[in-house]
Amino acid sequence: MELKSDYTLTFIGGGNMAFSLISGLIKTGFNPKNIWVTDLDLKKLDSLHQHFGVQITANDAQGVQSTDVVVLAVKPQQMKGVVTELNHLIDNNPLWLSIAAGIRVTDLSNWFKKPVPILRAMPNTPSSVQTGATALFANKHVNIDQKKLAESIFHAVGLVLWLEDETLMEVVTALSGSGPAYFFLVMEAMEEAAVQLGLDPQSARILTFQTALGAAKMVNDHRDQSAAILRQQVTSPKGTTERAISSLETANLREIFFQALQAAHHRAQELTQELGAIHDA
Repeated sequence: MELKSDYTLTFIGGGNMAFSLISGLIKTGFNPKNIWVTDLDLKKLDSLHQHFGVQITANDAQGVQSTDVVVLAVKPQQMKGVVTELNHLIDNNPLWLSIAAGIRVTDLSNWFKKPVPILRAMPNTPSSVQTGATALFANKHVNIDQKKLAESIFHAVGLVLWLEDETLMEVVTALSGSGPAYFFLVMEAMEEAAVQLGLDPQSARILTFQTALGAAKMVNDHRDQSAAILRQQVTSPKGTTERAISSLETANLREIFFQALQAAHHRAQELTQELGAIHDA
């Protein structure tokens, strides 16, 4: 199903991720008049209207009438109250799409107290520049057309991947959700090392950024080849790159990254359990 302009989307919450998704949708040609955003923050609503020309309201009931998709973009701690309120406001049967971290589909289903199509998404911050990575998980009430519709929404801001097991959302959180920060840290370390070796800070920063961009583009342009193969292709025997890679391997870089992702994964699991306990209390 293509994301046609006659579909109506309603964002409950007008935060950063809603901003990114709306920006991507409009860049693909979606009609801003068919996008509603509800939020209690009037300044945030006004900013979205000025940027994109979307429909805005502080009244959830007005925003969700006859909508095709409700994007739940509120803070996880607010989700149960929002869902409970909306459940009494909507007479039709839209697709419910949650982008709140740590809120399980089973939790949402329990709050609705009736069978509704629910889809959980885990986008990441590069969605703001249309190069995001989003994992999706749907309950059994989401039909094929609704899945295609959800894909179209997130394809507007990057890559989309479907999960068959919702528990893997915590792994996705550790990998692509938190992942941009890992790359920023590596870039930060490279930049600092270059400065310590004598390069001026501005040059170190420019060269680090461009090198990261170039490496990412090479991976993207050669998707039939693994990162390991690309690394080997640029590592000449007895050269400078080989010496640097050897130093990183000796320092056990792979284990460091495993421990980092494992820590993020454990924290994601804890947050899911904590949020579930809060809402069950």
